Parts: sequence; structure tokens; C-alpha cells
Amino acid sequence: MSRCATVSRDLAEPVSGTAATARTWLLVEQPGPWGAKALTSSHLDPALGRALEAAAKGTGVRVALIRRPGRHADCGAPAARHVYAAHTLPGKAWLHAATTEDPGQLLDLDFAALGRGDPRSFDATLRARPHTGPPLVLVCTNGKRDRCCALLGRPLATELAASRTGGVWEVTHLGGHRFSPTLLVLPYGYAYGRAEARTVEDVVHGVQEGRIVLDGCRGRSAWERPGQAAELAVRAAVGEYAADALSVVRTEDAARPDGGAPRWEVIVAHADGRHWLVVVVQGASQPPRAETCGTSVLGAPARMDVVTVRELRPTALAS
Repeated sequence: MSRCATVSRDLAEPVSGTAATARTWLLVEQPGPWGAKALTSSHLDPALGRALEAAAKGTGVRVALIRRPGRHADCGAPAARHVYAAHTLPGKAWLHAATTEDPGQLLDLDFAALGRGDPRSFDATLRARPHTGPPLVLVCTNGKRDRCCALLGRPLATELAASRTGGVWEVTHLGGHRFSPTLLVLPYGYAYGRAEARTVEDVVHGVQEGRIVLDGCRGRSAWERPGQAAELAVRAAVGEYAADALSVVRTEDAARPDGGAPRWEVIVAHADGRHWLVVVVQGASQPPRAETCGTSVLGAPARMDVVTVRELRPTALAS
């Protein structure tokens, strides 16, 4: 059976509007093997993993494990772990770093505050500081979730590390196996699919300059999927690449003619005061295909199709 990433690429399935959703990312170093549900199937204490999942639920925080690229011997827990927290809302994005010898300290964090973009509990609990190194490049490599992540993601992570691209980590799960290799770049939280080392280097260079590369971009994790697609569509339409220039300020369900596919009206705002109305419709990718290598069941993956992008006059906003 063909790999899901190969089929998706061959069928030119669009990647826009497919990023994992999280306002805030909490990343915990855990070397060694990972299972399909890594928080509870790795060398991390599974009771702690379950407690972290429960603490993060409904807060806008997504917890993931990270490890350095390379071979992953079954060598047990490290003496000290790197921990990162990143908030991804435009104009409020930050990335803080810490180390801890006791990952149980993570349960003392105020997850609701982290989800709102308040780093104070993270800083106080772990003696964290703002990250001053290069952007974090998180490459999904968890082959227990999907073999494409291992077969395509691990070589990319290794190549990036060998090229001295700073801040490269392997990560447990970013969703969208069929877009492998997939990666997330922090602090801004833009995800990419079908990545290659050359394009990743362009992405990292762009982030260091505060701008976004649109090629292969899946969306900003701060937004739900319709908002991700809408924001990228406005960027493409007006040639806007500054990372914090655009925000999704409203997403509303729109009328569905004849009870058709889900449809949204999304308002995207520019920092300079301009606004756009973007109509997004949920389509179904055809022909049917397996959405992951872990199943033989054929489906029609949902896709976010942008129908219109229209700049609004101030009078239209007032009404």
C-alpha cells in the first residue's frame, strides 16, 4: 500500500488550514522511544502524562514531548530536561525556556494562565527565562503514530541538525501525517507540510526577521482551521509577510445554501486598521484515500476552501 504522504502529494491535496490548534505549546524533553500516545507511552511517568493531559484540557495549551535528532537508544530519563512554553497569538507571541530535574513540577503550572498568554507561573515555577537562541524547529518524527513521520521526518530532522540549523528538535505529534515531513516553528506557531531542508532554512531565516514564508504553510496554530486558511489567503492576496501583521478577529458560521457543506465568514484584521471578509467552505478531498498509514479505510479528508477574499470599508465594519 502506498504511503499516505505519497498519495496526498500525488493528489496535490492542499495543506492550508490543516495545522494543529493551540494558542500555547508546552514542550517537555523526553529522550528514548515514544509510543503512539507519547505522553503515556514513553519513559515519562505515565501517571504524570495523564495528569498533564488533564491539566491542559480546555485551556488552549497543547503538551508535546521533544527530543534531540539522532538515534534514540533506550537510555532512560535524563538528569535534567529542557522545557519550553510558547504563546502564539499575534502581537503577544513569546517563547520561554527552562530546565528541570523534576518534571512533576509541571503540575504546579497555571495552565489556564498559560493558555491566555501569561508566562508568570511558568517562569516562577521553573525559573524560566525568555528564549534567546534561534527559533525552535519542531519536526514530527513519531513513527508509532504514522510511519511517514518516521520515514520522512527523521531524515529531515537529522539533515537540519547536521546543517547547523539551530533549535531543531523532534516532536511527538503535529497532526496531518499525510503532509509529512511536518514541522512547527516557534514562537509564532506557523506549521509547514511536505518540508525540505532548503525551504526550512528559508522559514527559519524569515522568522528571525519577523516574517512568514507562505510556501508549504499549513497555518498559524493560534487559529481554528477556517481562520488559518483565511489568514493565509489574505497574506497571499495582498503580499503581507510580516508575522504579526494579521489577526483573525471573528469567525462565524455562515448560511449554508440548501443545507450544504460547513461555511464560515472570517474577519481578518491588519495591524494598520484594514479588514477583510473571507468566506471559507469545508470541502472534501477526492478521490477517497487513506488519511494515515495506520488504516486501510478510505476517506475524503476535509479541506478548507477559500471562496472569496474581500476588503471591507470602515462603514461595513461599523454596521
